[in-house]
Order: sequence, then C-alpha cells, then structure tokens
Amino acid sequence: MSARVPEAYVDQNELGCFLVLAEELHFGRTAARLHLSRARVSQLIQRLERRVGAPLFTRTSRRVALTGLGSRLRDDLEPHYRGIEDALARAVASARGTEGVLHVGFSTPLAGEMVMKATEKLRTAHPELAVEVCEVPLSDPYGMLRKGDFDLQLTDFPVREDDLTRGPTLLTEDRVLAVAAGHPLAGRNTVTLEDLADVPLLTIAGDIPEYWLEHQLPAHTPSGRPIEQGPSITSLQEALTLVAGGKGAILTGAHIALYLSRPGISYVPVEGDKPLRYGLMWRSDGSNRRTIELFGSMAREIARDMAPADPRRAVPG
Repeated sequence: MSARVPEAYVDQNELGCFLVLAEELHFGRTAARLHLSRARVSQLIQRLERRVGAPLFTRTSRRVALTGLGSRLRDDLEPHYRGIEDALARAVASARGTEGVLHVGFSTPLAGEMVMKATEKLRTAHPELAVEVCEVPLSDPYGMLRKGDFDLQLTDFPVREDDLTRGPTLLTEDRVLAVAAGHPLAGRNTVTLEDLADVPLLTIAGDIPEYWLEHQLPAHTPSGRPIEQGPSITSLQEALTLVAGGKGAILTGAHIALYLSRPGISYVPVEGDKPLRYGLMWRSDGSNRRTIELFGSMAREIARDMAPADPRRAVPG
C-alpha cells in the first residue's frame, strides 16, 4: 500500500527557489544564483503559489516584494529548510569521509570571528579535516579565491561574479561613517548618505569591481551630489590611520566601532542606508564541494547563535 501524499506537498526546488527570491527580491538575480532561467524561476514560484492558494509576492515592472503571507511563510520555512540542508551535508560528509585541508578566507573582523567559531565547531565534529584561515586582501577581494588559495570565503556582499557562487545571507549589520573625532559630522547622532558630500571618502587601490566600489564608496549621493575622493588605501588599518589623521572618512560595518575602537575616530550611524550583508562564496567549478557544504552548515549554525551583544552588532541574516 503506497503512502498518501499530503495535498500541501511541495518539492525542494519550489521551496529553495522561494527562499532565494524572498532574499533577492529580483527574478534575474535569483535565476543566476540557482543557475536557472528566469522562466523556470517564475514557473516554480507560480506552482508554489497555486499550492498555497494565494500570492506570495507582488510583482510590478520595477520591484518584487513579499506579501504578508509570503513573509510569514519565509519566516516559518527558512529555519526548517536550512536545518534539512545542514543535516544532509553532515550525513554526506560522514558517509563519504571528509579529509584534507580546507582554506577559508574572511573579509572583516566580524567575518573572521564567525569563521573561527565555525572552524572550531568543524574540527570537533570532523577532526580529520584541517582548516586554515586567512584574511582576504581589501585591495583584491576575489583574487585569492580565483587562484585557489582559498576554497571559500566569508565576505560582505554584493557579489556579482560569473565564475563565483554566492551562498545565502548569514548576517546583516548597519553601516557607520568613520570620521575624525574633530570633524563636524563626528558630533552628530546620525548621518545620511547625503552628508557624504561634506567629507572625502577614502578610496581602495587594487583590482576592485566597479559595482562593489559603488556600494562601499559611492561617487555620488542619492540626489546626485558629488562625493570627494580621498587618498587610496590597501587595508583597513591603513584606512583607520588616515581617518584619525583627518585625511578622509570611510563607510564600514558597525562592528568596527567595537572591534577596532581607537582614539581620534568617531563612528556615526548611517540613517536610511541598506544594511551590510555577509555570506559565503566559492568557485563555481564544483571543486571541494563536500567540505564547502559541510563548512557552510557549520557557519549557518554559528550565525543563528550569534545574538547581538550591542545594538550596533550584526544579527543573523
């Protein structure tokens, strides 16, 4: 006698596609992340909406947004879906055996903390797997990953590289403006992106994608006012030294105020800005996939456990 399939049964493709679209809110980016066509993404979402019996997204020519029902489904579904992925990754690793060395990069102190916690958890569960951790150069955010020096890295988004795969958002945090303590903006409770026209932003020297630079170091305010460019830097420590010396300012994650507090610098919250998002990325060639999936499952567990100790700390994505 065959088991009865519940009427609400859905397949993993529909659920995975729904969760990615709920994060991206863009059919093109969702299709790229899942290596599907836009038509296939639309088909999966429409199929899920028919099963549910109501729209999960509102769609216009300019934007995609979750409905109230869609938001509730995402919140209810995500922890269970991720838990299934994590359980499968652990089972596959145990069945096949995992050995060798996994090289992991991190882009910021917060990402480094998370990588180290995931590494310790992985070493406990799989002592046969060695993990080596190294900082990602600010001036070349993807070069070491492409060359094979890293197997994966925990980094701040956006990432839009055809040869690299981006995982889901693990953490989010607000941005702050790091400015010299004597600057007029230092005395403000908050600043906006329009206020960036009043202070030069330090630039980053190196092989940096334009879209990433525009996100981190915009050339214009939202209204179109030009933002002066300050001196070029190649590391965060160099940037903070120049900021303290009054040579310019930088936009950075709020955790820097806690991890790298130093005299001569004020960190002012940026109001009305989109939060920074962090997640894992790896080469799309399929190499070392088993251990990458295993590390990803550990990182997701760590992200869920990293409760904010301060309003400026990052929170799970």
